[in-house]
Amino acid sequence: MPPGEVPARRQLAPFAALSATYFAHIGFFNPYLPLWLQHLGLPIVVISLLTSVQSFTRVFAPYAWGALSDHTGERVRLLRWSAAVALACSCGLWLPGSPWWVGLVLLLMFTHTSSMMSLTEAAMAHLVAGDWGRYGRVRLCGSAGFMVTVLLAGAWFERFGMGHFPGWTAVTLLGVLGCTLWLPDAREQPHAATARGAEPVGPVLRRPVVRWFLAALFFHVMAHYAIYGFFSLYLDARGYGKAVIGALWAVSVLVEIGWFFLQGRLMLATSMPRWLLACGVAMVARMAITAGAADWLAALVLAQVLHALTFATHHTACIAMVTRHFPGRLRGRGQGLFTLIGYGLGGVVGVVAGGAVVSRFGFATMFWMAAAVAALGALCAWRADRLERAEQQPDALVTAAN
Repeated sequence: MPPGEVPARRQLAPFAALSATYFAHIGFFNPYLPLWLQHLGLPIVVISLLTSVQSFTRVFAPYAWGALSDHTGERVRLLRWSAAVALACSCGLWLPGSPWWVGLVLLLMFTHTSSMMSLTEAAMAHLVAGDWGRYGRVRLCGSAGFMVTVLLAGAWFERFGMGHFPGWTAVTLLGVLGCTLWLPDAREQPHAATARGAEPVGPVLRRPVVRWFLAALFFHVMAHYAIYGFFSLYLDARGYGKAVIGALWAVSVLVEIGWFFLQGRLMLATSMPRWLLACGVAMVARMAITAGAADWLAALVLAQVLHALTFATHHTACIAMVTRHFPGRLRGRGQGLFTLIGYGLGGVVGVVAGGAVVSRFGFATMFWMAAAVAALGALCAWRADRLERAEQQPDALVTAAN
C-alpha cells in the first residue's frame, strides 16, 4: 500500500460518513415527499409546485454558497452552518399549516441543504486528485445510505402511514449535522488574486465545449426529474404498494452502488464526454420503458437498473468535467454551476412542467415527453464529445511532433 494511502483514507472517512447520512436523508425525503403532500390532501399541481421548491433553491443557493466558500475558504464551517439551520427549519413540518407554510419551510430547508453536496465535492476534490475509484468509494457510502432509508421508510410508511414524515426528517438531518462536526477543520486560504476577481468564471463559460456540456446536463437532469418528482406517485396510481415502491427505488440504488464500486476501472474505458452520450441514450430508454411498460414489474426493474448509467455514471462524468474545466479556486463556483444548471434550472422546469402535463394528460404522457427531453440531452452530449475531441487533436499533434 502506498505511504499516503492510509492518511488519505482517514481524511476521506468523514466525507464518506457525511455522504452516507446526507443521502440517507435524501433517500427517504425525495421519494416520499410527494406521498406525504398527497397525505395532507393537496392536489397534484400543488404537490408538483412544492416538490419543485428544492430545485428552485438550487437555482441560486449552490452558486452563492460556492462563491462564498471560494472567497473565504471556509467550506467545512459553511457545511456545519447549513446542516444546523436546515435541522432547525425542519421543525416547521410538525406544525399544521397551509401549502404556503409548507412551501416556506421547504424553501428555508432546501436553501441550506441544496448546496451541501457541491460544498462537500469542492472540499474533497483535492483529496481524490482525479482518482475516480477513490471518489466512487466515497460516493458509494451515499448510495448505501439512500438505499437503507428508502427501504426502511417504505416499510415504515406502509405500516404506520405518512404521518411520521416530519420525524424522519429531523432524525436524518441530525445525523447530517453530526457528520459535519466530524469533518476536519480545514480552511483554504483565499488568494488575493481571487478576491480581486483575477480568476473570473466568464472565460470558461464562453468555451463551446463547456456550453454544450452544460446544455447536456440541463436536459438530462430535467428528464430525470420525471423520476424524482413523479415516479412514486405514478406507481401509487398504478396500484403498487409503498413497500414495492421502496423496493424499486432500492433496485436503482443497488446498481448505483455496484457502479461506484467498479467505476475506478470502468470509467477508463472511454472519455468523459463519451460517457455522457451513453448516459443520454440510456435515459431515453429508461423514460420510454417507464412510460410504456409500467404494468410489467420486470420492465420497471429493467428501467431502474439503467440508473447505473442515467445517474451514477452521469454524475461521475459531470464531476470529472467540472473538475477539469473549473480547476483550483474556480471549483466552488464550478460545482455550484453544476448544481444550479442541472438540479436547479433543470429540476424546476422538469417538475413544474411535469406537474402541468400530468394534471392534463396523465403520467404516461409525461414520461414520454421526458424521453424526448432526454434525447435533446443526448444530442448536446454528442456535440460536446465532438468538440472535446477537436480540442485534443492539436495537443496530440504537438506531442507527436515533439
